[in-house]
Amino acid sequence: MEQIELKSLAKINLGLDVLGRRRNGYHDVRMVMQTVYLYDEVKLEKMPAPGIEIVSNLSYLPVNRENIAYKAAELLQEEFGIEEGVRITLRKHIPVAAGLAGGSSNAAAVLFGMDRMFGLGLSQDELMERGVKLGADVPYCIMRGTVLAEGIGEELRRLPPMPKCAVLIAKPPISVSTRAVYEALDSREIQQHPDIDGILEGLERRDLRKIAASMGNVLEDVTIPMHPVIADIKRAMEESGAIGAMMSGSGPTVFGLFGDRPSARAAMRNIREKKLARQVYVTNIHNVRRD
Repeated sequence: MEQIELKSLAKINLGLDVLGRRRNGYHDVRMVMQTVYLYDEVKLEKMPAPGIEIVSNLSYLPVNRENIAYKAAELLQEEFGIEEGVRITLRKHIPVAAGLAGGSSNAAAVLFGMDRMFGLGLSQDELMERGVKLGADVPYCIMRGTVLAEGIGEELRRLPPMPKCAVLIAKPPISVSTRAVYEALDSREIQQHPDIDGILEGLERRDLRKIAASMGNVLEDVTIPMHPVIADIKRAMEESGAIGAMMSGSGPTVFGLFGDRPSARAAMRNIREKKLARQVYVTNIHNVRRD
């Protein structure tokens, strides 16, 4: 195999709770993660000369070791003594630095693609073991689907699939520092924890409204005061008929769950008319078949 083309899917957090901070700086979390059908296109090609080359449609994206996709390729090259080089072409559609795990998903695609392209014979669990060395979200991006994440995000348990629904994703034109959000969270006492167990119950019952009513993200209490537009987007989605709306990850992206695509498209028009966000997408839940 000389090349492989993959879809690198985004994720949203149906629930995100922070339980504490470890001495090494990592946080213990309890999250319900869900992939959605918004994706980057990742193409891997073998090169005869050693090295790693990254090409992207975004001029501001780093194309060296600062890019997690580069680190993923380098990790496998060094471990397995791969002498051929690899060219990674990233056609980005997932908003960058947006709480959607776009970079982690790119890294997951590179691990998966290089395993296939170079015939390394790694299982999904073995790929995930390597992924956690790159970032806490990478193992999940290899696993995909509806998943409970605990520990620092690397302890994963597959859950019953999310009921099908339309998903509206809107990223306002601002940047949020994940580190700054967690530092601000550490400096205060968490007043209310999200109802993660309620989400799990809703998934077991395949009850979309129960899931939406239980959704919560503890980081909203930190990020929204910094960027009130996040609350404005949530409100616009709810006014347009969202069953539930919430910030994903540390933000600033907001997602809304809708019973049908026409309602989601109406909300998209509302958000654009109010100039709350330019990157607005209607998409679907992406589920993984359970064996």
